[in-house]
Amino acid sequence: MSAWLALGLALWFGVLTSISPCPLATNIAAISFIGRRVGQTRQVLLSGLLYTLGRTIAYVVLGVVLLMVLKHNEGAGSTISRFLQQYMIQILGPVLIIVGMLLLGLLSYSKSLTLAGSGVQQKVATGGAGWAFLLGILFALSFCPISAGLFFGSLLGLSRQTDSLVGLPTLFGIGTALPVLFFALLIAFGSQYVGKAFNRLTQIERWVRTVTGVLFILVGLYYCLKYVYGMSLAI
Repeated sequence: MSAWLALGLALWFGVLTSISPCPLATNIAAISFIGRRVGQTRQVLLSGLLYTLGRTIAYVVLGVVLLMVLKHNEGAGSTISRFLQQYMIQILGPVLIIVGMLLLGLLSYSKSLTLAGSGVQQKVATGGAGWAFLLGILFALSFCPISAGLFFGSLLGLSRQTDSLVGLPTLFGIGTALPVLFFALLIAFGSQYVGKAFNRLTQIERWVRTVTGVLFILVGLYYCLKYVYGMSLAI
């Protein structure tokens, strides 16, 4: 297999992952989260790039670790992949619900629930682009059957065949984030026109933040019902 073909396949596997139902739900949530800073072009662009970087780094590190492990112990590599598929996807739902509640202001500091202090809600609602980086890592490691098959089966097999520890996982990670990156560009350069049309950017930001919080909660509930309680959903 030629190097160019392998690179193209790695990127294509990532794109396929991004548009499959389970990862698509997280990408939609990520787009909403990144776009909450309407009117702040640099922040939106930086958030989109950091989200992409977070996903890419997660896949590269995981790919390198698994490929190194597989050279010495096939069973250990399978154990790691099963752990990520079983537990990370279950953790994702509650995390998204909590973040959504923070964005909506439904959780605040109190004697019974501090969540590291009252500043957390402010950081999540108006925080910097670093949150997008963490979100990219979390979403990347939350494997469902389709994304797991494409990564652990197709990509890692291709990486072993071509002896590419970093290059192919990097393109795969970029491919999984392409929809988010594309919409981040649209939001960054289109928001100024939206702002001029409404002439009230601050109100738009509050509206977008509310939509983001609701979307996070809905996606979180979907993940909880499907992967924690095992309910069969049509999505």
